[in-house]
Amino acid sequence: MAITAAEIEHLIKTALPTSTVIVQSEDGHHFAAEVIDESFKGLNRVQQQRAVNAAIREKLDSGELHALALTTRAPD
Repeated sequence: MAITAAEIEHLIKTALPTSTVIVQSEDGHHFAAEVIDESFKGLNRVQQQRAVNAAIREKLDSGELHALALTTRAPD
C-alpha cells in the first residue's frame, strides 16, 4: 500500500506536534519534507533528521515509504 503526503505529514506532526511540516511529491512515490521545529534548536542536522526519521520509522521499515528527502531546521 502506498503512503500519501498527508499520511507522512500526520506521522511527523504526531511525533513533533509543534512543528511546521510541508510534504510534497510529484509522483506519489518520492517525497520531500521540510520540517521546522523549536525542539531542533541546538541540534545538528543529523540529530534533527534522526528525530524525523524516528517518527516515520515504521513506514520506512515496512517499505511503504522508501524515498524521502528531508530539510530540517529550527525556526528563525
